[in-house]
Amino acid sequence: MRRLALALATALTPLGAGADPDPGAYLAARTAGLANDYAAATRFFTRALAADPGNIALMERVIAAHVGQGQVARAVPVAEALFDSGHDSELASLVLIAHAIRSGDWDEVFATLEEGHSAGPLIDGLSQAWAFAGKGQMDRALTAFDEVAEQSGLRSIGLYHKALALALVGDDEGADEILSRPGPSGVMPTRGSVLVHVTILTRLGEFDRAEDLLERGFAGDPTVDPLRAAIADRRALPFDAVRDPVEGLATGFLAVAQALDGEADDTFLLTYARLADYLHPAEANAVITAGRVLERMTQYDLAAEAFARVDPTDPMFPTAELGRAQARIAGGSLEAGIEILRGLARSHPDLPAVHSELGDALRRDDDHAGARDAYDRALTLLPQDHDLRWWLLYVRGISHERLGDWDPAEADFRAALGLSPDQPSVLNYLGYSLVERQEKLDEALDMIETAARARPQSGAITDSLGWVLYRLGRYDEAVGHMERAVELEPLDPIITDHLGDVYWAVGRMREARFQWHRALSFDPEDDLADRIRRKLEVGLDQVLIEEGAEPIHMVEHDG
Repeated sequence: MRRLALALATALTPLGAGADPDPGAYLAARTAGLANDYAAATRFFTRALAADPGNIALMERVIAAHVGQGQVARAVPVAEALFDSGHDSELASLVLIAHAIRSGDWDEVFATLEEGHSAGPLIDGLSQAWAFAGKGQMDRALTAFDEVAEQSGLRSIGLYHKALALALVGDDEGADEILSRPGPSGVMPTRGSVLVHVTILTRLGEFDRAEDLLERGFAGDPTVDPLRAAIADRRALPFDAVRDPVEGLATGFLAVAQALDGEADDTFLLTYARLADYLHPAEANAVITAGRVLERMTQYDLAAEAFARVDPTDPMFPTAELGRAQARIAGGSLEAGIEILRGLARSHPDLPAVHSELGDALRRDDDHAGARDAYDRALTLLPQDHDLRWWLLYVRGISHERLGDWDPAEADFRAALGLSPDQPSVLNYLGYSLVERQEKLDEALDMIETAARARPQSGAITDSLGWVLYRLGRYDEAVGHMERAVELEPLDPIITDHLGDVYWAVGRMREARFQWHRALSFDPEDDLADRIRRKLEVGLDQVLIEEGAEPIHMVEHDG
């Protein structure tokens, strides 16, 4: 697997000398590839390959681009041409083995492996085992799964696939025995393996064991409610985790993508997720895994397209729709994301996460009344002892504060702190709000100092600390904190404006004006921009007088 990651990484390295007959197409393709723009990379690398059809490096790039875009079938002829040229490639092997498995051409799987075209020890072993199962040779298949399990680091996945194969042919007792083995001798518990085991236990009539296993792993998870209902009704569930050897190997590809998430390169993970999807297009987890990886790669349109493929009847549909909404919002389509979330709130009104996400999106859209209502619904649905209840109280408090409803805002902030004391974000927001309202300034200072100790690298919190000191008239103390805040957030217009005010307060008028000019260059909100321009015109003290506040310095009036 690590060799594949390296192969995919080197697929974007420059070609050798003399291998550049279409420099425009190649350079455009390489730029697209470096940006993970698979659609453009496919188009330009294909054009470059057409001009130089024997170029092995270009073949690999075309294969990688097709797979990344989810067009595995289009990568197959290129992979075949690469092998026909006498060269080898782990990526091409992956594509051709997956294609043979999907086609049910078991003999082709064996032929590919016997010719020395390796996709790595795990996929080679699983492909061979599932191909034996496809040919009806279960004894040889089980032996092949055991051989996978005997390899270093592959015991859990080898045994898991053996259990799947046993359950597929109706040997639920054998599958249960494997999945019940403790610790290192058995299968590492994952979402998939636990749900498979629960299903098998219902088929064996072991409903108490099934219920215990389900609740230990999925307490409060609404996506497994159909399993809960079946257990309560003492009803055996059909085994549909894998319905044939093709889906069996798809599970193997997906397991790699999920197991190495956070460790392997995203291009590597996407390859395995796309191949799992190619083998089992109805598997929501493969689509969702690909979507999440694409979102991390900032390919928001492709991510949204992936999430959109999950069927509305699938238990994972809400997860996919949340992903689609997040991808649209991250890609700059806030309104589209909000509409997706509104639809999900109508179709799945009892999921607190849906209302929480909708509240966040509406808050970003400055619809604080709508956000408050969404958070109200989420809080109503969320259990009183849920770990994230404090967060919902906090963000609802922000909505109240933005609407000018200070009393409920303060109540929410303090309730959030009651559930999760010393949360830096809550302490900072409440403390800063109190400073702006000129209320409870000593308490506000204590709150912000606590937040600053917890997050010394936060520019926003450091700014709050400097600002409360400024509000308390401790101008000299405020300077260092405000300068540090600008170092941490050098392009923030509010923080830069604050630094200007602090400089003015300590008599550094020229530096104050310089910071105000800088703040204007960062495109502040209209109200702030107007206030800064007025300060540049008449000085901070006169602005304070015009606002009905006491000036920091005496202001001399003409006449």
